[in-house]
Amino acid sequence: MSRPISAAPQDVLPILTALLQRQSQATLPFHTPGHQQGRGSSQVIQDLLGEGLSLDLTELPGLDYLAAPSGPIAEAQDLAAQTFGSDLTWFLVNGSSVGIMAALLATVGEGETVLLPRNVHQSAISGLILSGANPVFINPDWDATWGLAYPLGAEQVAQGLAAHPEAKAVFLVSPTYEGLCSPLGAIANVVHSYDIPLIVDEAHGSHLGFHPQLPPSALSQGADVVIQSSHKTLTALTQAAMLHHQGSRIHGQALSRCLNLLQTTSPSYLLLASLDAARHQIATQGQQHYDQLIGAIADCWQKLDPLGLPRLDNRLGPMDPTRLTLGTWPLGLTGFALDEWLDQQQKITAELPCLRYLTFLWGWGTTAKMLESFSEGINALMRAYPILRHDPPAAFPLNESMLPSISQPHLTPRQGFFAPQESFPLGESIGRISATSLCPYPPGIPLILPGEVITAGAIAQMEQILEAGGQITGLENHSRKTVSVVMS
Repeated sequence: MSRPISAAPQDVLPILTALLQRQSQATLPFHTPGHQQGRGSSQVIQDLLGEGLSLDLTELPGLDYLAAPSGPIAEAQDLAAQTFGSDLTWFLVNGSSVGIMAALLATVGEGETVLLPRNVHQSAISGLILSGANPVFINPDWDATWGLAYPLGAEQVAQGLAAHPEAKAVFLVSPTYEGLCSPLGAIANVVHSYDIPLIVDEAHGSHLGFHPQLPPSALSQGADVVIQSSHKTLTALTQAAMLHHQGSRIHGQALSRCLNLLQTTSPSYLLLASLDAARHQIATQGQQHYDQLIGAIADCWQKLDPLGLPRLDNRLGPMDPTRLTLGTWPLGLTGFALDEWLDQQQKITAELPCLRYLTFLWGWGTTAKMLESFSEGINALMRAYPILRHDPPAAFPLNESMLPSISQPHLTPRQGFFAPQESFPLGESIGRISATSLCPYPPGIPLILPGEVITAGAIAQMEQILEAGGQITGLENHSRKTVSVVMS
């Protein structure tokens, strides 16, 4: 049974307190990092970071040890567990990616089956390559109007498990990049009826559950392991994240061992302190903050809705109100083109541009004044690009009938990644097995995985994204015209 988010824990910041105590000691720093608390840093960096350099410390007496914490890191992680409602919490300094990979390594081994949505992040594919697990992909519902995938529902997960009862775990993404959430409570019930764990990539949902108008957190709905990017929607520094665990379906020591295998042995204490501070902030100020932010967002929506641009909603479950996804096709623009126009003309920078939409993130630093400027910028956009009388043709030729409901790669991602390889022209690679991930970035969801057969549809989508101004990782050389394939 999951635990609810607790009341605000004791008003302490263990890691930051330990850092400041260490900073105040007049010691001679004959240790790493080599700049010795900023003394040796270049003048450019000193001017940029100032006194913060003196806190860029490593594992020293009094500062604890991330791989086996027993001091301030252990205390800070315990406070985070209380705040987010987990049994155990680990601080991550290599982003959510390392937590996702560790969770997969701890639950599925070589040749064992794990169920995942086809639109998982690149880091989940990396976890499959490392573990050697056999992925069974459940294809989510596809919306051709928006050109995006919805999160999985309970019925889809139930069908996947009925077809593959040998599965050792189910891995989901909720919320999506656009803030769409799965009905995780119902899904957890299905998954747990097979006595296997539910792992949730909640990278974009560290804030969920801290206000009645926010969707509930994955932990509160019964997920066994949850990975959050605390830097995405809270105020931790970039690359700082958390992994939460509850229950007995996965052993906590297995997660610790896998994290220690993957995480750096020289963690940044600035990142760790920022996680401690982000936990403290949402525990003590979360309700008040989201009262104000959600109210300001509602005022902004009232100004935007009459303009006529489509706004994404969730047909499967709750949606994060701190994300706004606007459809760009009625303007005859791609999300990439609109993103560039807003950035240059209105000084508005979005979170995620895609072919048919643009997603904006409203976080802790978003003010009512910023939202007023945002609505003014969108009004200026509508004056420059009035809505067309007829919608332009769909940017994606893909439709649901082209996707099987459940699919498996030709080879496992590990087999495809480590197989003998050769470079091949992208346009001539149809029917070949890819040895790499071909991935639009952002959002980091691969179109082709290692071990999958390269299709004409995938190539057409990549060419369309590149032509529209997007980027594809995984293509070779500067011309981006070749790809690594499994040697025939």
